Amino acid sequence: MERLRNRLETALRRLNSLETILSEPGDSAIVRDAAIQRFEYTFEAAWKAAQLFLAVVEGIDLGSPKGVIRACREVALLNDKQAQQALAMADDRNMTVHTYNEGLADQIYARLPEYAQLIHAWLQSMARKLQELEKPD
Repeated sequence: MERLRNRLETALRRLNSLETILSEPGDSAIVRDAAIQRFEYTFEAAWKAAQLFLAVVEGIDLGSPKGVIRACREVALLNDKQAQQALAMADDRNMTVHTYNEGLADQIYARLPEYAQLIHAWLQSMARKLQELEKPD
């Protein structure tokens, strides 16, 4: 459980980094590109925390972000709407890593505040469930 708590804390720190850059004033390409980079590593930390959560808490072993997202919906860490949004977020993350296009970067950047809120809710859901499991009877 300690490893899982550490993963959740790491993901929360990375989310804080993303939220910090998103609060920067202006729409410069530098801020956009930095926010996209922070989104990439925040998404990685979040889905890997969820992957470990599923393995440790639910006994579900999965190796892909989308598989983890679907399983998180099945165990009620995400609701249907959040899961659909998370799957779209995974697609956006894949596009930022494998291609670079100014128009696409602008579109994804515009969605980052929504994604940050989703990641926050996802991590909080895991933290709450973990806390419930660790409560003494």
